Amino acid sequence: MTGYLVRRLILLVFVVWGVTSLTFAVNSVTGDPMTLMIYATTDMSVLEDYRRSLGLDRPVHIQYLDYMYKAIQGDFGMSIRHREPALDMILRRLPRTLQLGGLAFILAMVIGFPLGTLAALRRGTIQDGLTMLFALVGQAVPVFWLGILLIMLFSVRLKWLPVAGSDGPEYLVLPAIALAAYPLARNARLVRSSVLEVLGKEFVTTARAKGLRGRVVLTRHVLRNALIPVLTMNALELGSLVGGAVITESVFGWPGMGRLTVMAIQNRDFPVVQAGIALIATMYVVANLLVDVLYGALDPRIRLVQER
Repeated sequence: MTGYLVRRLILLVFVVWGVTSLTFAVNSVTGDPMTLMIYATTDMSVLEDYRRSLGLDRPVHIQYLDYMYKAIQGDFGMSIRHREPALDMILRRLPRTLQLGGLAFILAMVIGFPLGTLAALRRGTIQDGLTMLFALVGQAVPVFWLGILLIMLFSVRLKWLPVAGSDGPEYLVLPAIALAAYPLARNARLVRSSVLEVLGKEFVTTARAKGLRGRVVLTRHVLRNALIPVLTMNALELGSLVGGAVITESVFGWPGMGRLTVMAIQNRDFPVVQAGIALIATMYVVANLLVDVLYGALDPRIRLVQER
């Protein structure tokens, strides 16, 4: 198991390095960020001095080597727009994004898992059909459109919840629902499919033949085996919720890391963009590593493969 973790950690480092390198390459070909700071009254000599202070006058390969050397130490440079450490700006917004993504993740699990399980246990009934219809709609509706609909209904017409901002818990309700809709619907469909597959296995039939109660069969045999593919998908979804909160944060004006990264892309604030994407990539691959470790706890067969 130790050797497996070492291999995965090495792979994790290479993945993060690849993502950060690709981000740097894309930023380097999008244009000079200084052009967005030129106005009629701009002193070009001051602008050139600022460009030199940021190292933007050096060859690209030198900029890259300097960037990677500092990034390893957690230094992504100074924000071009705000003139403060880029990583500090991202980290200040990170708790807001984690708050939003975490609540959406909990909603997707707490509601989606029971819905899928009940739909599988009552296959062919009206409840099963309604659950699958809900799942289909939830996966088909774009998050930005759903967000607008929620605002129009609950904020504009009913006036129950605020439109945008982050001044209290009530501001979190609508963006969390909008962000959770897709993973919730997918969880319901995935859990239903996985539970139905496990219910047809021989060991479930054997457990029932031994006289075990339905609840025991469901919890000890069905759900434990059905959880593995669901866990895989939700691990990927956890990273996606953090990174994918970009659209939701923009629609609802939520002051999170995703919205800051979008604004940085629009302003060509490269240090902030690179810090944000590097942090998202790191969280994503760490979540996948944790899930792989949990696999061994859920299925001894997987643990044996990992130990080889």
